[in-house]
Amino acid sequence: MTDRLHTALAVIDAANAADPNLEMDLPAALLYGQRMSAELERLFPDASDVLKIAARGQHVERWLLPRSAYPEGKAGYLDWRREQGRRHGLRVAGIMADSGYAPTDCDRVQVLLRKEGIKRDAEVQALEDVICFVFLRWYFEGFASGRDRAELLDIVAKTARKMSSEGRARVLAEFPLPEEFAAAFRA
Repeated sequence: MTDRLHTALAVIDAANAADPNLEMDLPAALLYGQRMSAELERLFPDASDVLKIAARGQHVERWLLPRSAYPEGKAGYLDWRREQGRRHGLRVAGIMADSGYAPTDCDRVQVLLRKEGIKRDAEVQALEDVICFVFLRWYFEGFASGRDRAELLDIVAKTARKMSSEGRARVLAEFPLPEEFAAAFRA
């Protein structure tokens, strides 16, 4: 790991360590970033520095803009998510610049964090696959609690549609899914 990569990841971790929300007695954003990095390393061991930094910083300081700051419903959620991507991109690009990365790398991380070019850009797609794996591995069970089956099927189908064909195949190989959920990853 290069010094500048180590520095950028450490600054992201320090920012995320301030998350007041806890999970497993750790700041939730810090734990999420660590899970993203671990999953990226497992799925894409040859990832570029920019992709490694994007994965670690994908939710940097997310708690500063709560979902409740936007209207309920799909439109409010999408507006909140877009603004989070924009904010995360700017914050991580600034961290990268301070760590010695070139402006082109700082611009590139913003593209990844805004998810521009999903299905067309290999690194954006890799990041999305990692996000989906982290969701399925660490957050789906809690997310599913209290939701009806039809809503869960819709969410699983949306998750599968965002993934690459390789990512969907790995999900089928790695997760013991009920047939109705597995079908979404075969589509």
